[in-house]
Amino acid sequence: METWVWIPITCLAAFMQAARTAGQKHLTKDFSAVGASYVRFLWGLPFALGYMLFLKQQGSHELPDADWEFFVFSALTGLSQIAATVLLVYLFSLRNFAIGSTYARTEALLTAVVGAVVFHEALSGGGWLAVAIGALGVVIINLARTGTGAGSGAGDTLLRRLFQPAAGVGLASGLGFAGASLFLRQASLSLGLDDWLYGAALTLVLVLVIQTALMTLYILFRARDQIAAMVPNWRGCLFVGITSVIGSAGWFTAMTIERAAYVKALGQVELLFTLALSVLFFKERSTPKELFGMLLIAGSIVVLLLYG
Repeated sequence: METWVWIPITCLAAFMQAARTAGQKHLTKDFSAVGASYVRFLWGLPFALGYMLFLKQQGSHELPDADWEFFVFSALTGLSQIAATVLLVYLFSLRNFAIGSTYARTEALLTAVVGAVVFHEALSGGGWLAVAIGALGVVIINLARTGTGAGSGAGDTLLRRLFQPAAGVGLASGLGFAGASLFLRQASLSLGLDDWLYGAALTLVLVLVIQTALMTLYILFRARDQIAAMVPNWRGCLFVGITSVIGSAGWFTAMTIERAAYVKALGQVELLFTLALSVLFFKERSTPKELFGMLLIAGSIVVLLLYG
């Protein structure tokens, strides 16, 4: 398998993530934020398992002799992703959600920094430039969509908000998502398999099993009504489950092939897909600031592909 295939795989994953997010947004009419997240894990697990078994049969693979690294890093992936999601949901209850969510959106930049410091995943100069430009574009779009920074005295207000508690929560959420990306790469690589697809699928299944088990315990004790809500909304749940697995399989495979920071940098194209979906299906219009942010993201992708 050619190493460049991570590029179309990442684009597919980003599109599916945007579609899944739109599906979860639709489900929030009948589900809590936690319930909508649980749907992603519970309904996605059977498809992930089927995907893994298909690859196992097609490649005549045996289950590998996984060591402790695989299980530890897989567990850290699942826990980090859940923690990051919970923190992101918690941001909705805070007054300065816009600033917090902006920090959370710097996930690609945080992945690059943590990956370089902790896992010694060095980036080229072009790679760092692409990550920085993309992160700036994401921040500009996020601030434009939330209205932060508009009006008189906006600069002073923005600077004050940058150090609000919401900023810390958003940063922690972004670090959680960054950690999940880096941990899943380590988990998949620890298997030492030549078949990237199969290794990524094994990692995905274990991570989903861990996440589904933990979320099921929470739902059973704290929100049983969310289970009942799935029956009349089975079509939406099915859509979220399928798009979630396709997207996750894409992310896991791409990050097995290429460094997580590069995958996350290219994965910022998801925001472009999200904005496109909002225009096509929700008839929303993009502002000049959003268009400028989109241009920066597109530029960062060009820099990444040419000089990364």
